[in-house]
Amino acid sequence: MFSCLQCAMGKQAMGNIAYNQLFRADSLLYLLVYAQRPLLTTKTIELVGYDKLGAGQNATVAVMSYSGYDIEDAIVMNKSSLDRGFGRCIAMKKYTVTSEKYGDGISDRIAKPQRDRDGVLIKQNMRALDEDGFVAPGQIIRNHDIYVNKQTPKVTNRTPGTALTDRDYRDSPAVYKGVDGETTVVDRVMLCSDTNDKLTIKCIIRHTRRPEVGDKFSSRHGQKGVCGTIVQQEDFPFSEKGICPDLIMNPHGFPSRMTIGKMIELLGGKAGVSCGRFHYGSIFGEPSGNADKVEDISHTLVKHGFSYSGKDFLYSGILGHPLQAYVFMGPIYYQKLKHMVLDKMHARASGPRVLLTRQPTEGRSRDGGLRLGEMERDCLIAYGASMLIFERLLLSSDPYQVQVCRKCGLLGYYNYKLKTSFCSMCKNGENMAKMRMPYACKLLFQELQSMNVVPRLTLTEG
Repeated sequence: MFSCLQCAMGKQAMGNIAYNQLFRADSLLYLLVYAQRPLLTTKTIELVGYDKLGAGQNATVAVMSYSGYDIEDAIVMNKSSLDRGFGRCIAMKKYTVTSEKYGDGISDRIAKPQRDRDGVLIKQNMRALDEDGFVAPGQIIRNHDIYVNKQTPKVTNRTPGTALTDRDYRDSPAVYKGVDGETTVVDRVMLCSDTNDKLTIKCIIRHTRRPEVGDKFSSRHGQKGVCGTIVQQEDFPFSEKGICPDLIMNPHGFPSRMTIGKMIELLGGKAGVSCGRFHYGSIFGEPSGNADKVEDISHTLVKHGFSYSGKDFLYSGILGHPLQAYVFMGPIYYQKLKHMVLDKMHARASGPRVLLTRQPTEGRSRDGGLRLGEMERDCLIAYGASMLIFERLLLSSDPYQVQVCRKCGLLGYYNYKLKTSFCSMCKNGENMAKMRMPYACKLLFQELQSMNVVPRLTLTEG
């Protein structure tokens, strides 16, 4: 654990760079594990020093149609390339817990994990905690594990000078919400004070991720696309020289996007690998003469036994037959984007509801429901699926039974003692009917009535 004093002492002892690496606590940080330098560069890239700080990897890309999983900019990935570390990243997320102060010396406290007489933990979700009540750095933490065992006083306005006992505190632990089955590790734990001099505990949790179906990738030309499928290397096409691509990109991404620079990057990268130097990919040339023309790149390719156009003769990995066409193949610098399936996937059967409207909560973070909007409703009306609309908008949302007066059309109530319905306006229960409606609809009627707008329901026998 790092304390404030250690932070202050450490900052004087170390340089600023080392200090930043140790004590920075970004709320979200993605680190590429095996970063590489791009094979094709430009003068601008060298001026800003981008090639010195790699943010992607050089992937051998074959531009061809392969399976139906590469439609609309999706890419097909080689499983063996992923096993070797292509696109692997570390996601680091910060979780902050603040120990509140309530005045008169009363504040939250951090308690030790509770154990029985034999020293065995009473609660299994405290297994990641150290003896000081904080999670231990380097410890594996799983979903629903406690990372700070905080306790809050039950009464905050006690008489001054009264000592609080263990009974005066209630548990309010910070519980880690992760993905089931994923192994995440506590990277760092930092203790510091905020502007109001409250103790703040920052836990940085690290998760190593390999690319999966739905993760987003992009080349430096803005050609972004998600991973459509991951294929075994033995089913991937291979060239005469035994080169197997890491990615397969659909050729339909070129005509409409007109990313000529990506084609030049493929050629220049292939020539650069062949002759062992970094080529320049400026399209219109440069006055300094640094730019490599496509003719010169093609000449280099021919000299090293490749086709002048960058195309290769490939064999099918599934059938073993030669493919009918020559395939444009070579290295392109690809970057992994932060949009990953693991952070976005969400489904729910039943779960929490909003207190006011009794409808399911909104948003992934609150375990919310999936909204059936107006446009989806229009589609179901056009299709004629009326019972599906009834189910989605009422039964699965906020069903409620109300008592309606047939005479005045206002909502009544049910008297559970007398086991009869009653209308407050007519002062009797003779013309009452039961009906189901969304709770939000009943709430709307009551809110309108509070504004002296009286909605009346006209009922017909169903």
